[in-house]
Amino acid sequence: MPRGRLRVYLGAAPGVGKTFAMLGEGRRAKERGRDVVVGIVETHGRVQTAAQLDDLEILPRRFMEYRGGTFTELDVDAVLERAPKVVLVDELAHTNVPGSRNAKRWQDVEEILDAGIHVVTTVNVQHLESLNDVVHEITGVPQLETVPDEMVRQADQIELVDMSPDALRRRMAHGNVYAPEKVDAALSNYFRVGNLTALRELALLWVAGKVDEQLDRYREEHGIRGTWEARERVVVALTGGPEGDTLIRRAARIADRSKGADLLALHVISADGLTGGDPANLARQRTLTESLGGTYHQVVGDDIPTALLDFASGVNATQLVLGASRRGRFAQILSRGVGVETTAQSGSIDVHMITHAEARQGRARRQRSRAALTRRRRVTGWILALAGMPGLAAVLLPFRAELSLPSEILFFLMLTVGVALAGGTWPAVTAAVGGSLLLNYLFTPPLYEFTINDPENLFALVVFVIVAAAVAAIVDLAARRTRQAAQASANAEILSALAGHVLRGESALPSLLARLRETFGLTSVTLLERAAEPKTWNIIATTGGPPCVKPSSGDTDVIIDDDLVLAARGAPLDASDRRVLEAFAAEIAVALRQQRLAEAAERAKPLAAADKMRTALLAAVSHDLRTPLASAKAAVESLRSEEIVWSPGDRAELLATADESLVKLDRLVSNLLDMSRLQAGVLGVTLEPLALYEIVPRAVDDLGARIETTVPYDLPEVVADAALLERVLVNVMGNAVRYGPAVLVTASSVGDQVEVRVIDRGPGIPPDAHERVFQPFQRLGDRDNHTGVGLGLALSRGLTEAMGGTLTPEETPGGGLTMVLRLPARQGRWPQSGSPM
Repeated sequence: MPRGRLRVYLGAAPGVGKTFAMLGEGRRAKERGRDVVVGIVETHGRVQTAAQLDDLEILPRRFMEYRGGTFTELDVDAVLERAPKVVLVDELAHTNVPGSRNAKRWQDVEEILDAGIHVVTTVNVQHLESLNDVVHEITGVPQLETVPDEMVRQADQIELVDMSPDALRRRMAHGNVYAPEKVDAALSNYFRVGNLTALRELALLWVAGKVDEQLDRYREEHGIRGTWEARERVVVALTGGPEGDTLIRRAARIADRSKGADLLALHVISADGLTGGDPANLARQRTLTESLGGTYHQVVGDDIPTALLDFASGVNATQLVLGASRRGRFAQILSRGVGVETTAQSGSIDVHMITHAEARQGRARRQRSRAALTRRRRVTGWILALAGMPGLAAVLLPFRAELSLPSEILFFLMLTVGVALAGGTWPAVTAAVGGSLLLNYLFTPPLYEFTINDPENLFALVVFVIVAAAVAAIVDLAARRTRQAAQASANAEILSALAGHVLRGESALPSLLARLRETFGLTSVTLLERAAEPKTWNIIATTGGPPCVKPSSGDTDVIIDDDLVLAARGAPLDASDRRVLEAFAAEIAVALRQQRLAEAAERAKPLAAADKMRTALLAAVSHDLRTPLASAKAAVESLRSEEIVWSPGDRAELLATADESLVKLDRLVSNLLDMSRLQAGVLGVTLEPLALYEIVPRAVDDLGARIETTVPYDLPEVVADAALLERVLVNVMGNAVRYGPAVLVTASSVGDQVEVRVIDRGPGIPPDAHERVFQPFQRLGDRDNHTGVGLGLALSRGLTEAMGGTLTPEETPGGGLTMVLRLPARQGRWPQSGSPM
């Protein structure tokens, strides 16, 4: 059964209209006569979005019970049983309720696609795995739900749902995205203009990268070699000489003139050994390229101009930067050089010839002249053999009377040696045979006959042929040995670059496959793994054009182990190239194992953390619940005893002891429950404007301790949850009271935030332990180990961040610890519940 097609609507932020666009596509497909159903759609109370569902069939959801609540999820079985042509599935990155058949909704979608059903879905750019940390850095909000980039990249169609930041903020202000009571908080936090602009740029760049991949694939499938200037790409050619630094910087400036242009540095490892660069220079230039935001590449090529232009065309480059020739004037007269040849063949690619301090200074002495037999040399040898011999005979004929046969043989031998040096064995043998026939016919008596009267002349001709053939064989052998040495040097350089690739930690499969494809000029490289079904293969990773679906569909394949095969399309590789290919394959297998181990470790981390938390919780609760329970139980049992008559004072003291113990129990259980809700992400937060001069005194009274407070009445209101804020203040102040002889609470306005400082004069905490106090079950500075389970500060930070604030420790001048609570200040008018926007 053919796999279904995936269409993704990608947005930069919530509210841009992804779900609306998806439903619109579903309605259009239905009008065209296609069988369309709604698998799951979240309207979030948006009237316009809900209206799009009117004419569409909606499949029932699956109801799930979890921790005393009822949740609904996509019913995959219902979709598979209904078997529509197209199903609409909202929020691709959604995490399913524990107990569902798949942990993530994108895994549900994979199952539906495998059943041959087309899927239309939505996702925001902040949920893409590769951008998760970038979005966190921009917005300050961690995204717990992610989807692998590859899942979205494999979509048959990706459509960007775009909206300018100002337009999105207007939609929010009109109540078209969030409920009115949440609008101001959203606009002043996540939905700031700067955040939305950055997210929009991320979405545009990510989609642009996907479009580049599709364009490269299209050009490869249709054999298009010309450059399409859809995006500026600047390629700088490096020889390994000292001028490379200058060329890279100049190419970077050229790339900077175009927004979003790519910089690619290229070094050609020539199979004939002509362009061996200084490894130290190349390593430094690679680092320089990467520091300027570019990428470094190496390819193997016999002809440098052709290799440069093939690479530039392959990456759809628009500009090529070359250095002015380092050869002297005489050398440039004999050969046009790489720069002139490249410019002549560049076609639509702009070529920049950059002058530098090394221009016309000559090449390094260690670089030898061409020794291997290129196609040009073989053609030259054949021309000399076929045209040179008759030409030499025509030149010598007028002097036949003055020259002896040995002299004439020497002239022909000299030309034959020249043919051997230029073209190798076969042109030289041809020249020797042709020269001997010409000598016999034109210069050996009897003339104009292929007969020889003098045996000495016959001997001279035979020696001529033997010497010419021997010289040709020696020249050809030397050329072969030189080519083999050069090829070995090129392979060594490639393997050295591969080793550096590994040492730098660049072991990602796509990177290794891309470097392998570039190095040998292959069309595509695919890593295949044997599937459970006989004679079927799964594509683990691929780069380039259409992937190989099985080992036999490639031109070259390398068996890594019983289950892994590397298949490549392009020109078949010789034995020496296969050895290098096998080295790449081995490293690719290691990279795959490392990737899978890392994924397994990531999957194990939450389990380990949960197990650690559970162990610590049990250890802490078993001890810390016992003391207040024992106190309360003893007090109550004493009061119930009929054998003792308690005085009113004793009775009041016992009741106070029971009450105090029960308060401790209540606080402990509340902290434990709130911590579990925080970790599960189900803690409810209601943000509203609050006056600190009302909240702080309530927290002090609740704590029942003597604390000095300085909270001005003219402070701006903070945006927070009243109950959670009071809990945070009680926990933080309670911690200060426990370790400090005197506690001071101050509040002040700083920019668009309000700071509350809880200052104590206790022993303090070492700076390197500041962050550890926020880990659950930490009691830094405890002496008796009877001061609670150590959840107070961990819970306080979690509650503070849930309200959009921060909680950080600082050293108190003169000794002690200061906990700084920062909360967003109220900005402008805060809408009241039910008020019009």
